[in-house]
Amino acid sequence: MPFISKIERQSDYGSFNSSHPIVIDNGASYFRIGWAGENEPRVIFRNIVQRPRHKTTGETVTVVGDHNPALLKYFDCTRSGPRSAFESNVVYQFEIMEYILDFGFDRLGADQSQIDHPILITECACNPVQSRGKMAELLFESYGVPSVAFGVDAAFSYKYNQQLGICNDTGLAITSGFTTSHVIPFINGEPVYEVCCRTNVGGYHVTDYLKQLLSLKYPHHISKLTWERIEELKMEHCYIAADYASEVQLFQRGNKEAEDKTRCWQLPWTPSPVEEPPSEEEIARKAALKEKQSQRLREMAEAKRSSKINELENELKGLEFLLEELKDIEEDDEIVSFLASRGYASKREVESAFAKVTQSLRKAKGEQVPSEEKVDISAAEKYYLIDIPDDELSAEQLKEKRRQVFLKSTTEARQRAKQRRLEEELEKEKEKKLEEQKRMENPERYLEQLRAKYKELSEKLEQRKRLKTNGNHANGNTNVSGGVGRGERLNAAQRERMRLLTTAAFDRGKGEDTFGQRDEDWQLYKLMSRDNDDDDDDKPDHDETELARISSRLREIDPTFFPGSESGASASEAPRFCPLTKEDFQIILGVERFRCPEVLFNPNFIGIDQSGLDEMVGVSLRRLPSWVQGLEDKMTSSILVTGGSCLYPGMGERLEAGIRMIRPCGTPIKVVRATDPIMDAWRGASVYAAAMQFPQQTFSRTDYYEKGEDWFRRYKFKYTI
Repeated sequence: MPFISKIERQSDYGSFNSSHPIVIDNGASYFRIGWAGENEPRVIFRNIVQRPRHKTTGETVTVVGDHNPALLKYFDCTRSGPRSAFESNVVYQFEIMEYILDFGFDRLGADQSQIDHPILITECACNPVQSRGKMAELLFESYGVPSVAFGVDAAFSYKYNQQLGICNDTGLAITSGFTTSHVIPFINGEPVYEVCCRTNVGGYHVTDYLKQLLSLKYPHHISKLTWERIEELKMEHCYIAADYASEVQLFQRGNKEAEDKTRCWQLPWTPSPVEEPPSEEEIARKAALKEKQSQRLREMAEAKRSSKINELENELKGLEFLLEELKDIEEDDEIVSFLASRGYASKREVESAFAKVTQSLRKAKGEQVPSEEKVDISAAEKYYLIDIPDDELSAEQLKEKRRQVFLKSTTEARQRAKQRRLEEELEKEKEKKLEEQKRMENPERYLEQLRAKYKELSEKLEQRKRLKTNGNHANGNTNVSGGVGRGERLNAAQRERMRLLTTAAFDRGKGEDTFGQRDEDWQLYKLMSRDNDDDDDDKPDHDETELARISSRLREIDPTFFPGSESGASASEAPRFCPLTKEDFQIILGVERFRCPEVLFNPNFIGIDQSGLDEMVGVSLRRLPSWVQGLEDKMTSSILVTGGSCLYPGMGERLEAGIRMIRPCGTPIKVVRATDPIMDAWRGASVYAAAMQFPQQTFSRTDYYEKGEDWFRRYKFKYTI
């Protein structure tokens, strides 16, 4: 930053005698204090106070000036922000001012409660008498200073540059500070406050405007846009445009000149790690690991196969032994009872199981199974008890018959469902081939028809959803109460069910509840139960299925299609993850470079209905006495620009062009900038306080006790001594 704080405590306070004055430049932005006759102030810090609480102990501390982020991390600063003693460049908060003076005197090296040196302190032009009186009371009562003098900072800067030969004794001083800007005419080296002009716009408003613009432009980087950083950007990159409208048009065209005037602030950014291709050693290591895992899986598969072969062989041996035992039994009744004890119903079932186990064993061993050996049991053999009458069967056979009937019915149902699915798949495949044929014949027309159908189905489903939620209100029909009844959200089957329930309740609600005693009651119950099946809330809707199919088809053939759009023909792309790049962490300063300082000439940009700097010059010149010939020309031929907000490049040229627009043709206009717009006010006060005639301009503590603060109304500081 161009403003560097100096808060080191001085050690030579005792080497100055009590008659040596102390010079204080009490600006709204920075506080400067030092000894008269020196060229630089000893202590400089920001004119703010902050009182945060310690996060652990809860103790409140006072922080004056620039805070140290390393120390403030231990304090809770959310409830106590930076506070200033100034309001529109006038001191009103003297409690805060006392903290600032305490810190300033302590840094200067004062080790006593009393300050026994005369003080020259700056103030704004036309400072209210109440503010000046309170400041004198604070210095006399709290610090016991022997005498005080008050001077305007812009006047000290003008007189200092006059001594250097930069400006004349008659001229204009244009000072733009932190919160206000002034135009002060000088005649024969003395300021004429009766014709001066002031506007409540300064560097604070420029910084705040720039912070607002960048926060709106880059909301995701708002934590980086601190006040201190915005101040740095303002002083490093902002400038005054010679012609604001032409400069805006230049950036609107976006040509090479506009690109050259654009500045970029790169925020801290760490690029995403780039995956490097694996080395040969890494590839070999992964291949060896994969081979090891494959070998382990093969061993597990081989062990499982061997276990299965052993189980099948044992089962096959058991079936062979069972068939051998059946050969020794001749009676049919004994065969049935024997098989029933073994869990089989017939000899055919045992033979079928033997054939299946044999086939499975051959498959497990990897042997090829001949097609003629494949066992296919017909339905008559599998369900041999179905056609036999029940009176010819025993109890065990009846139980087996019921099982066979159940198995046959379920098997046939599965086969029918499988057949229906196969037919539906064939039909879908046929429709798909037909659609593909249409698409190949005329792709544009096919895509247009598909989009139109998607739009139609989307609107239909959306309308159905609105009707289901709001009932008839979707068409603008509203009832008296404004509510939506449950009946308006029901479909036809649900409304019919509600009507039946209402009728039943009305017919039987007057006396004893006899519902269910008559046959028609149960018919009504069956009808209501059947209507329950018509509720299609949980069933897949045909339109929704068709919409999903069309959406999937559009995604395949139309890369610009996004199913979230209402029309179905949106050209917006689907949101997808994009890695952050270096450009995502850049703050671009384009029109903001000259748009923000423009508020000094057009305060209406930020909603302040006051004059700009060039207009203020015209106002002050019109207030000058008309009986002095050539005074206005003398004023415009020596215009000094001072203050922290006049450091922008192009300030002098813009002021000269603006003043030339309001002055007659041929008027001599000369705009010069102070040697150091920031420090010249303190240096001018230091030179003035070192003069031998300075004690004559002070106001002593004895005068204060005798005459009171009303005497300040007649107090007038003379700058020519």
